[in-house]
Amino acid sequence: MLTKRIIPCLDVKDGRTVKGINFESLRDAGNPVELGYRYSQEGADELVYLDISATQEARKAFTELIREVAATCSIPFTVGGGINSIQDVDKLLLAGADKVTVNSAAVKDPELIDNLSKEFGSQCIVVAIDARLQHEEWVVHTHGGRKATDKELFSWAMEVQSRGAGEIMFTSMNHDGTKEGFAIEALAHLHESLNIPVIASGGAGLKEHFADVFNQSHVDAALAASVFHFDEIKLMDLKRYLKLNKIPVRIDL
Repeated sequence: MLTKRIIPCLDVKDGRTVKGINFESLRDAGNPVELGYRYSQEGADELVYLDISATQEARKAFTELIREVAATCSIPFTVGGGINSIQDVDKLLLAGADKVTVNSAAVKDPELIDNLSKEFGSQCIVVAIDARLQHEEWVVHTHGGRKATDKELFSWAMEVQSRGAGEIMFTSMNHDGTKEGFAIEALAHLHESLNIPVIASGGAGLKEHFADVFNQSHVDAALAASVFHFDEIKLMDLKRYLKLNKIPVRIDL
């Protein structure tokens, strides 16, 4: 049986890790390189680094940061933010990233997914989907959750898969930072509909929330940020809890 993955997410702005609630009210959470190293030592399965201020100037600094992460981190990590082209991906993979994640640019130009998967292989391409439940429909948003689109979560996820994405990372904007649990029903529907792995994001606050999302939606991985950044949940405590609850996780410490 495949083990379930636990993935700390590090949103990076101006060289620092930050975290907010419902994509707003950001606060500092520490040095992203030091945090990544700590998580790799504490038992995380993967990491996600998102450049949330991806101007051209920040992109250069972010690439340097990714080189530092690659030099110190012993687990796979995914990088995203401001990726618009094959050249952007090439630079990040050369800097040491294992996978990249695209979001706004893929919504604007869905053929970008086809082009990236053909150039680098689908195993490298994660499509992030941010969506908000509005009037009983999950509306896809871009630009860090600031811009609503005409796309609906489940149909967009199916299209993303058909274009060659190797994985989907779904963040519920309604649940993000609330620490009240994941969007179980939507995640279960994604898992049932797709043939590629689904990463749950948005809403983790308790160890029980991770157990619930694995047991009830059967997703492949769960991602969280502030509960790890601010030591509200210890990674190895979480993994031991999941193992006690018959959820297969990697524990090799």
